[in-house]
Amino acid sequence: MSTLTTSSRTRPAAPARPRARLDWRLRFGALSLIWGFSFLLIKVGTEGYAPFQVTLGRLVFGTAVLVTAMAVKRERLPRGARPWGHMAVAAFLLNALPFSLFAYSELTIPSTLAGICNATSPLWGMALSLVALSEDRPTRVRVAGLGLGFLGVLTVLGAWQGFHGLDATGTAMALLASLSYPVGWIYVRRTLAGTGNSHLSMTGGQLLLATVQLAVVTPLFTGVPEHFALVPLLAVAGLGVLGTGLAVLIQYGLVAEVGPTTAQMVTYFIPVIATAAGVAILGESLRWTTPVGAVIVLAGAALTQVRGKRA
Repeated sequence: MSTLTTSSRTRPAAPARPRARLDWRLRFGALSLIWGFSFLLIKVGTEGYAPFQVTLGRLVFGTAVLVTAMAVKRERLPRGARPWGHMAVAAFLLNALPFSLFAYSELTIPSTLAGICNATSPLWGMALSLVALSEDRPTRVRVAGLGLGFLGVLTVLGAWQGFHGLDATGTAMALLASLSYPVGWIYVRRTLAGTGNSHLSMTGGQLLLATVQLAVVTPLFTGVPEHFALVPLLAVAGLGVLGTGLAVLIQYGLVAEVGPTTAQMVTYFIPVIATAAGVAILGESLRWTTPVGAVIVLAGAALTQVRGKRA
C-alpha cells in the first residue's frame, strides 16, 4: 500500500468521502435472520450428510469468506506460536465443538428447540463470569435474571411432565453447545485480549484452525458420501458463507458502529426466527411450553446483561 505525501508546494488532496454504508438497523435485521435460519440449514444439511461433514463444510465455506475479506483489506494472519496455541483452543470451544454438537443434536431434536437452547448462552456466560472473572460483580437483578432464565429452560423442556417427548441426548448436546460459547469467550478474554492483532485476522486464524481440527476428526468417524445431495449441500454452503462468514463480518461492523451491548441484542431475536422458520418451513410441531419458555429464557437473559451503575 502506497502513501501520498504533500509539501508546501503541493496542494493537499481532498479528504476521501466515506463510503455509504447500509443503515445499522438493516444490518442488525439481516444478522438476526441469518443466524435465526442457521438452525434450519443445519437440519436440512444433516438430512444428506453426517453431522461432522456438515460442520466441516460449514467451516470450509466460512473460512473462505474470512480469508477473502482479509485479502481485500490486506491483513495478515497473527504471528507467533503463543497466539496460535490460544487460537487453537478458542477454535475448538467457539467453533469446532459447538457447531458439531448442534449438528448432532438436530438429528433427534427439532431445529426450534436447538435455537432456543442457543439462547441460554448469556445465562451460562453470566454464571461462569461470576466465578472466572473477578471484575464481573453480581447484582440482585442479574442473579434474578439467571434464576428466571433457567426456569424458562425447564418450561421449554416441560420438566413437570417428566420431559415427555424430548430426546434427552439431543437436548443435552444443544445445551452443551450453548455452554461452550461463553467458556470460549472467557478463555479468549483471558488469553488473547490486547495482542495487537485485528479481530478479523484473529477470527480468520481461528476459523482456519477449526477447519483443520474437523478435517482431522471427520475421516475418523465418517466415510465419503456415496452421492452428494444437492439441497443439503446448498444448505451447508449457505450455513458457511452466510451464517459463519458473512455474519461475522456484519457483527464486527455493528460492534464498531453501535457498540457490543446493542450488537449482542441479536441473541434475543435468533430463537424467535429459528422457531418461526422451523414451524413454517420444516413443519415442526410446537407445544405451548416452547414459546412460553422461550420468552422466559429471553427475559432472564436480558436481565443478566443489566450492569450496575458505577460510582
